[in-house]
Amino acid sequence: MLCAYSGALRYEVADVNEDAHHYRDDPAADRRYRAHPVSPLATLTQLPALVVLGRLPVPVLAIDREGTIIFANEPFTRMLGHTTETVTAMKFDQIFSSMAATPSPVSAVHAHAEQIVTLRHADGFTVRAKMSKSALLRGDDPLTLTTFQDLTEQLWTEGS
Repeated sequence: MLCAYSGALRYEVADVNEDAHHYRDDPAADRRYRAHPVSPLATLTQLPALVVLGRLPVPVLAIDREGTIIFANEPFTRMLGHTTETVTAMKFDQIFSSMAATPSPVSAVHAHAEQIVTLRHADGFTVRAKMSKSALLRGDDPLTLTTFQDLTEQLWTEGS
């Protein structure tokens, strides 16, 4: 606040209470501020997994034992030229070109981990990508969660 003092201006700095954080006019913002945990680890602990997966800059895909695509983030859908809604309506064999889903798609993904796989793009051409190991490693997990590194252009220029 500004105050006149002996013909000169001086500044008084109001004592700011960090907890109040000046959100009295916006109750929703005040709740959001107070809802923040104290530590960065607590913040990370409270983040929902789907939010984190959706925000990753690398293609991520989750498939269940029946071959249903249960999650695909935006980088994955963009890599295949589809929308998220289109990809999550697809099955395993509509995305993976040359991988047999036997005995289950989860088993197939585990068997081809850390290998280059062939995927189908919406425009009909193939996308070649290195598929990671599943983040869910147990054999009895009901789904697989993998990331991909698109190598199509690199392999095409190398002639592979």
